Amino acid sequence: MQVAVVGSGLAGFTAYQTLRRELEPGEIAVFGTDDDPAATFRRRAAAIRQRDMRSESDGHCGPKSFPGLAFRATVGRRSPAPLVGSLCDRFHPTVREFLAHVERLRARSGWDTSLHSERIERVRAVDGGFELDGHGVFRHVLVAPGHPGLNVPDELRADPRTGHAYEPHEYAPTVTVVGAGLAAATEWLNALEAGAEVVSVRRREPVRRPLNVPREYFSRRGLAGFHRLSAGERAERLKVLLAPSYPPGRRWDEPLARAMMEGRFRVEHTVNGARQVICATGFLHGFRHDTLLARLVDEHELETAGDWIVLNTDGSVPALTDATRTLALCGVPAQWAFPAADTVPGAKYAAHGFLARIRSCPTR
Repeated sequence: MQVAVVGSGLAGFTAYQTLRRELEPGEIAVFGTDDDPAATFRRRAAAIRQRDMRSESDGHCGPKSFPGLAFRATVGRRSPAPLVGSLCDRFHPTVREFLAHVERLRARSGWDTSLHSERIERVRAVDGGFELDGHGVFRHVLVAPGHPGLNVPDELRADPRTGHAYEPHEYAPTVTVVGAGLAAATEWLNALEAGAEVVSVRRREPVRRPLNVPREYFSRRGLAGFHRLSAGERAERLKVLLAPSYPPGRRWDEPLARAMMEGRFRVEHTVNGARQVICATGFLHGFRHDTLLARLVDEHELETAGDWIVLNTDGSVPALTDATRTLALCGVPAQWAFPAADTVPGAKYAAHGFLARIRSCPTR
């Protein structure tokens, strides 16, 4: 066996679907702790009562653009509305539709055959490829570890009122939501719907855009400009692109405006005396928060820039990739190559680059 995927979450699963275009299940080893690739997403979506995906029709795990989720929704709902909405970039599949799509792919792709329920904590370059924690040497390895953990501001860690948005919770009569991204906006509406008085605590005004990065960064032209930036410029650009954001639209604006008029929603700069504090502050940032990645950088003296490991444009690690072997990153740690790397399209981008490397390897 020559190919391994480290990580069994949605990024690893999406990459696996692309690899299956040319490789059989027995030719791919997937290492991870979750049999269900959507397990982590499922828990977090349930925690914030998420009903719709932020992604659009192409936010599916299959290797090809068509058929997208809009086509599947049109068939499932027996209505042309999803396809029409997709033409205007206004279609968003429901969470239920997306999870059903994952289940179908899992059942027919051979995922369970390739999966090894093992946590990999060290990837080490050796002759002939990369050794994975005593589980063998693989010539081509794609590392897709997911987010390194939930982010809770230091000043709130010891506060007994505090919980994270992505952990199960109900809503007290008075709620402070810390954060300004999509999870925060979702929690504002959830708490208001539950009858709570809500305070939004934020360091900056949130960016309003449909996707988590500007649409241009999903295109070849936009990526070409991004890839031409120097290391310092790219790190600064990523800080701007990854700032908290949530979509524009009446779905968010009207309930918030109504609640403000009723005196049930306001913005403050510090946490007040609310009975409950919900940290909708996303995830820890940077490779140092991931044990595997930090060890990889230190043991192989990899080039870094700020919170990111410096990568080739296809997501591969320059110092550890050549004509005979490949080490590439997928998901969150691949933002250096693809700013929206923590999305499903981002995982597919990394997977296509990885597969191209495998194709070109003379000893494949």
